[in-house]
Amino acid sequence: MMALLDDVRLVRNHAYINKKWECGDDFQAVENPANNQVVGYVSQLNKAQIQQAIEGAEGAFQPWRKLSVEQRSEYLLRWHDAILNAQKDLAYLMVVEQGKTLAEAMGEIEYGASFIRWFAEEAKRSYGHTIPSHIQDAQLSTVREPIGVAALITPWNFPNAMITRKAAAALAIGCPVIIKPASDTPFSALALAELADRCGFPSGVLNVVTGDAAMISETLCAAPQVKALSFTGSTAVGKLLLKQAAETVKKCSMELGGNAPFIMLDDMDVEQAVSAAMAAKFQTSGQDCLAANRIFVPRHLYQDFLTQFAQAMKSIVVGNGLDPNVTLGPLISAKAAKQAQHLVDDALTKGARLIHQYPGHLTGPNFFAPTLLADVTPDMAVYQEENFCPVAGVLPYDTLEQAIEMSNDTEYGLAAYVYGHNIHDIWRCLRGLEFGMVSVNSVKMTGGPIPFGGVKQSGLGREGSCHGFDEFSEIKYCCLGQLPSASGC
Repeated sequence: MMALLDDVRLVRNHAYINKKWECGDDFQAVENPANNQVVGYVSQLNKAQIQQAIEGAEGAFQPWRKLSVEQRSEYLLRWHDAILNAQKDLAYLMVVEQGKTLAEAMGEIEYGASFIRWFAEEAKRSYGHTIPSHIQDAQLSTVREPIGVAALITPWNFPNAMITRKAAAALAIGCPVIIKPASDTPFSALALAELADRCGFPSGVLNVVTGDAAMISETLCAAPQVKALSFTGSTAVGKLLLKQAAETVKKCSMELGGNAPFIMLDDMDVEQAVSAAMAAKFQTSGQDCLAANRIFVPRHLYQDFLTQFAQAMKSIVVGNGLDPNVTLGPLISAKAAKQAQHLVDDALTKGARLIHQYPGHLTGPNFFAPTLLADVTPDMAVYQEENFCPVAGVLPYDTLEQAIEMSNDTEYGLAAYVYGHNIHDIWRCLRGLEFGMVSVNSVKMTGGPIPFGGVKQSGLGREGSCHGFDEFSEIKYCCLGQLPSASGC
């Protein structure tokens, strides 16, 4: 692996604590999901070392928060530039440990860096407010203050951008961070730590800990020094972390599961809708919380849509993400591929039609053939669950009210897509869909300026935008009264 990098020093297999590379008690293998070859071995820290990271971050809090916002911004901008300068190497590391295509990985590095620049600049505008006073001779105001040490638990599907989106907000507002990357994809996080170290971040300000996920999360949640917890992952794990964090009453932000609907309106061109639905479904091999899981098509356009979607799927090339011709990589594990097969089998048993399935050879147990299912119904697992695989489920609708009602028929509420032209129907969707984000006529919806997050069981809080600071800061109210003049003065 290292031989193909321009900068082999980016490959780190020890944790990064208090500006030192720490070796744990053991090492865990990390495998390339495209071929199950071992990429490397990463250190597994013990509980005492996690506590050491917590204490170091707590010690770094006051010096870091007391820096001017311009000084913190300079650290972040240097980190931003270092990441972009190492874009090719970081993308390669991501492909071999996560499996996505090189083009997707290159895009993620750029996307991830954009959050660092955004928060470095936006922190300079984290204003308080002056409040018209209802108290005689008093001046009332608010200031935004950093909350303290922030624990960031991040997923394997976006091993760079989910770190930078959280860490940049926390660091910019004045909070040291302890990052726990997914065990499947630790090298991306450790490379980010290496670059931060080169940029001169002070000791304890940015830490990356690796090891047993349950032990680390329990330790972070139990620590009173950790004031904020930010997690991206499954709803089930998010609920567990909320319970663990309740004992110390942490400020929690959660970006959890999704079950995104894609609604094609009846005035939409079929070819355009198919192109958009393909992009919304198959990005990151379908392993994306924003992926379109349920595709709703007007009944009179249904067969045409299915025919064109099946034809478009013939352009997909499945394989190792390092191959420039490949457009869809493996799933993260053989378990994930088996779950995808379960979704398809369940749907077919309950009456779905198999319209198209990738005909090419799959080179390993982690791959799954992109699949198009028609006549999906609410009793099918592929309709109910966040499927996280390249299985597209399509179903017809008769009225827009029906499509909106079925779209909302889920415990999740992260993102939804709407494609059409009629502004009245678009507005009905915008207001009627119970999702934190609704994108009309665009698959691309995220970025630094937007508040990313969901409703219902898709999470708590927002990442990105000026609201991204809310998860790592508190609003302090200040009342400045005027004492009466002392006698004789």
